Amino acid sequence: MTDSHAHIYSDKFKNDIDNILAKAFEKNVNKIYMPNIDHTSIDGMMELEEKYKGQCFSMMGLHPCSVNKDFEKELYIVEKWLYKRPFTALGEMGLDLYWDKTYFEQQKEAFRIQAGWAKKLKLPIVIHTRNSMAETIELMEEVHDEDLTGVVHCFTGNVEDAERIIKLGFKLGIGGVATFKNGGLDKVLPHIDLEHLLLETDSPYLAPKPHRGKRNEPSYIPIIAQRIAELKEVEVNEVEKVSDANAQAFFVHE
Repeated sequence: MTDSHAHIYSDKFKNDIDNILAKAFEKNVNKIYMPNIDHTSIDGMMELEEKYKGQCFSMMGLHPCSVNKDFEKELYIVEKWLYKRPFTALGEMGLDLYWDKTYFEQQKEAFRIQAGWAKKLKLPIVIHTRNSMAETIELMEEVHDEDLTGVVHCFTGNVEDAERIIKLGFKLGIGGVATFKNGGLDKVLPHIDLEHLLLETDSPYLAPKPHRGKRNEPSYIPIIAQRIAELKEVEVNEVEKVSDANAQAFFVHE
């Protein structure tokens, strides 16, 4: 199985990351994809990638919560890295109106710029959207062409949102929210084919039940797969097999 989105370089794992990864590998979660946040996350992410070659993989991008009045400086660092070495995807990037709307226009500009790089480099984009689903889909439709693919990670929208995203050729990243009583995905996932889904944890955030409220980790991917299987009324090994194939086709490997 694959965890398509995990911040395992986070300080929340600094004391036991080797044990956390050993647990994941024991649960057959053998590939973990790490989204970048900004310049502060690059070193830790790449150290893990080097230590766990073939199991932990880096992306490169600028998270919308790190976009401010000086966002061009951060984007310069992202661009420099993108042309310096290969990455599996461009991300995470996107829009976030949860904490602050001050830099919304800058977030949109950073989105457009990074989408342009992804097209040139033929990389999928990994999109973060929080309190901004409608705005994000509108922007995706604006920049879309046949050279742009990606995933809306931690998808929490409705069926119509899902259909618009899929129509653009994008995947939906499904994580712990699928297990939440009022998460809403119980009304969406029965209508979405498995071929459009990627499994993710977004570790250390959004742990699935029964671990909700605690630190999330990649070894919980099977819990998410089981929940999707229940909602779609299929065998869990079907969810595991299809989602893993989706991930291997989605990410770019040299």
